[in-house]
Order: sequence, then C-alpha cells, then structure tokens
Amino acid sequence: MFDLVIRSADLVDGTGAPVRMADVGITDGLIAAIGDDLGPGAREVDARGLMLSPGWVDIHTHYDGQVSWDEQLSPSGWHGVTTVVMGNCGVGFAPARRDGHEFLIEVMEAVEDIPGTAMHEGITWDWETFPEYLDAIERRSYNLDVVTQIPHAALRAYVMGERAHEDATEAEVAVMAALVEEALRSGAAGFTTSRTILHRSAHGLVPGTTAPDDELLAIADAIGRAGHGIFQLISDNQGVGDDRRLLRAIAERTGGTVTYTLAQSPLDPMAYRRGLEDATAAQVEGYDLRPQVAVRPTGMLFGLQTSLHPFITHPTMKALDHLPLPERLAALHDPETRARLLSEEDTATDIVTKILMSRWDDIFPLGDDVDYEPEATMSVAAMARREGRTPEEVVLDLMLADEGRALLFAPLANYCDKDHEVIREMMEDPVAVLGLSDGGAHCGLICDVSFPTYLLTHWVTGRTRGPRLGLEQAVNLQTQRTAEAYGLNDRGSIEVGKRADLNLIDLNAIALEAPEMIFDLPGGSRRIVQRAHGYKMTIQAGEITYVDGVDTGSRPGRLVRCSGTTEPALAGR
Repeated sequence: MFDLVIRSADLVDGTGAPVRMADVGITDGLIAAIGDDLGPGAREVDARGLMLSPGWVDIHTHYDGQVSWDEQLSPSGWHGVTTVVMGNCGVGFAPARRDGHEFLIEVMEAVEDIPGTAMHEGITWDWETFPEYLDAIERRSYNLDVVTQIPHAALRAYVMGERAHEDATEAEVAVMAALVEEALRSGAAGFTTSRTILHRSAHGLVPGTTAPDDELLAIADAIGRAGHGIFQLISDNQGVGDDRRLLRAIAERTGGTVTYTLAQSPLDPMAYRRGLEDATAAQVEGYDLRPQVAVRPTGMLFGLQTSLHPFITHPTMKALDHLPLPERLAALHDPETRARLLSEEDTATDIVTKILMSRWDDIFPLGDDVDYEPEATMSVAAMARREGRTPEEVVLDLMLADEGRALLFAPLANYCDKDHEVIREMMEDPVAVLGLSDGGAHCGLICDVSFPTYLLTHWVTGRTRGPRLGLEQAVNLQTQRTAEAYGLNDRGSIEVGKRADLNLIDLNAIALEAPEMIFDLPGGSRRIVQRAHGYKMTIQAGEITYVDGVDTGSRPGRLVRCSGTTEPALAGR
C-alpha cells in the first residue's frame, strides 16, 4: 500500500514530455510508481481534470532572515514553490560577528528593502560561522525545502570587520577562500556576490562590489577544491563587456555553473541579446554560464503605503506620513491639500530616485486584473494627454483609488517595447534559467514572488498580446530546468525515485489576486504580498502542505545540504 495515491491526474512531469493521464503513488516521501490503476493508498486523492506537476523550484530568493521566524516562508509557498534557494546577490546573515549584526541588517534593509525592525526582532542569531547557520536552519522545520549560499558581503564583514569596504590583504583573501570552502563542505550550494552600483547602503556600495578579480578567482579556486558550488552574481555588465573574461575564468576555476542576472536595460535595449549570444558561445567553449532571467518585467509598485512613489519626497506628503491610511486619504481628498501637493517639487537629492518617480511613460495602473503587460496607451503619460491633465494629477487620482490601496506598476527593465516579446525570447533561450523572483525581499516596493504562478496565468492561459508558451514547456522551465541548474537532481520532475514535491492545479481556476500591503512581519512591519487561486493541493516530500491555498500545518520541509553528489542530503530526514 502506498502512503498516498493521486488518481487520474493530467500529468505534466517537468521533463517537457506531453501531458498524459496517470496515477502517482507516493511512499516515504518519494515517488514510488506512475501508471494506470495503481494499488491502494492509505490516502487517495481524485485528481480527475486537474494538472499534477512537480513543485516549483525557485532559485533566487532572500529568505535569509525570515527562516528564523516563518515556518511557511510565505509568500512562496502560496504559489506552489516547494524549494527555495536563498543567499543571493552577495547579501545575507552568515557568517556573522557577534558585534556585526547591525551592519548586516543595515545592508539587507538598504539592498533588499526588508524592514530593519522585522530583522531586529525576528532573527535569532543562534550562529556565528556559516556551518553554524546551516545547523540553525536544520533545527527548524518548514513547509518547503531551503537551500542556501554564502554571501560575499557577510563574508567580508566577518573577516575584515570595519574594513569590509576596503581592499583585502592577501591573508584576508586566503581566509575568505577557506571559509567559502568550509561552507560548501558543510552543505552550502554556492557563493554569491554583487557587482552593481545599485546595491548600496548608508555605508556605501555593498562589500565586495569593487573587489578585484584576484579575490573572486581565489574564491573560485576554493569552490573548485570543494568539488561543487554555484557562483552567482548580479553585475551592471550582465555577463558581457568587462564580465566576459572574468566569468569564463571563474567557471574554469570552479569547474561548475556561473549564473548571473540578465535583463533588457533601457540604457542599451539590445544588450540582452549580446548577453545570450555570448553565454551560448561560452557553453560551446565548455564554460557553464547561465544567464538568470525573469518571467515578467521587474517592476516597482507605487502606492500610498509603498517605499517609493511620485510624491513621497514632496513636503506635503512627508508631513502626512505619520497618519494612518484613512486619515492620510481624507487629507489628500481635501482640495487645498491636494492643490498644495500638486504645486510642489519633489525634494529627492538622488538623481536615480528622481528619474524613477517621474517616468510617466513607464508607469501604469495595475488594476484588479493585475495587468503586467499593459499597452503604451495605458501609461500615465498617455492618460494625461487624453484627459488634458498633468501626469501628476493622473497619478494622484490613481493612487487614491480603492481607499488608498491601489497600486501602480512601474517596470524597471524588460519593457522598452511595451510588450513581453523580449522576455519570451530570453525565457525560451536554451542557455537561460528562470529566477529573480526575490521572494522575501523588497517588502515595500516589489512583489515578484508570484513569478511561478504568472507562468501559468499569463504565459500558458492568459496572454493576448503575443504568442504563449506550451504548458509542458512552462512547467519544465520552473521545475527540471531550475533544479538542474543548482544540481538538485533529486527533484524537479515526476519520476520514480524522485522526491514527491508536487502541485495539483486547476488550470481553469488559476489566477493571481492584486498585490496588497499587510503588516505581519515581526514588530508589525509591512510587506507586499500576492495571493493566488487554483492551487488545489501542494505536496512536500509526500505530505500535503496546502489545500485550496490554506496551510495544513504540516512542516516536512528541511534544509537541503548540497554536497556535489547528484542527490543532495536532506537534513533531518
């Protein structure tokens, strides 16, 4: 007898194979049998008319602090994610000096927009070294599996203390390399770093941003000695230009995968294509370079409760910030207050912030139907022209809608042509891998954690402005492809012997709700979340964790210790 049998499901197994009807039998957390009319199970689920897929594997999240206080690691689990990889972009909380906690929190708050109050109150700090951090995660249980990486900023702060932003000595580089090797041998999945000027805190650029190549290559050598490990980075060069030689050298030294962010930039709209072509050439040359791409425009959300919006630096708005939302809303409906606000100039001193707040051609109402592929005619600028009003007037009225909870969509990248064709080109390129959801991060400005659901609601069933993706193709991109990129070969497809991490989905009902601001982080801090409909059941290691989007209380998720073998070790199991 099986522990669980899922009967008559429309099986989309993650490999790209055609959908077929089948039963799936589960025993001891693994897929034990796939076929017709399997034997009985201690529990059985009638899945007729529903799609059964592997659980989503999300390789780019920032739950490094949230693992201390949240067993659900929401909102990822709400979207069928069963494995998250965290520690990305060079920021995180281990290793950590006992006197260095405040510094790491400040960096994470600035770079990933996670409220400092939540981290101060929620992080347990029952570790110092990276192996101790893994042990701390291992002592906890979740409703999904956790994979983590050692971040460069935390590593530098641990080794160099107050000199973390300066050049490291040869001896300090050797210590960092040794600690990376130790972390990998303890179960870390890789090493990560940031090389973008966009990542900065009150202390300046994130430690490691301007580290010389020799430092990165010494760490790459350590990865090679450990015998496994991803090298992940975000870079302004997006894999080309000055990155080209360095990434090949890192891949050669590690003997493994190098993955990095790739998106269409308004500064050079065709650079992404050169990036894809160069990564393809690198793979032909024997270097495993994998650009990491998003499934929709990376987009800021503007509203009265968010971290940024077009009026946030105006004196009148700043004077209202302390008021509860209903009182702020009432004040903004006052004709005199409204006129004063609209007459003011913003007081932002940062030129990038000024630009982001006033790109009227690139700001759109998101709406209840959460349209992430709006036409150019729906922009604030276009609406203002049609209505004979200023963009500021249009934006203010849009923000006041829905009792002040309405959100505007302001794409940062991947939307130069005001459609998703560039995104489709990147997603379908064989060299690319899906990522960049940033689950757990950007709590007051961005909510891209719903990327896996968007694959279905937009790319498979809902897109009207261009070609869609096939169902089997979309599932493969978010399961087998992402799992294999990180060597997680025990999951990502529905095959006998693989882990029983599964989603049972009603494709006729799958839908995204509009993002909303809630205040449930430690200390009552805010975060933007987005919920979904249509997930009938999520199964983690054979245990049902969600039914119709409701948490069952089951916590089979654990730390995944990576070891360089084809099957990662599951801590505590």
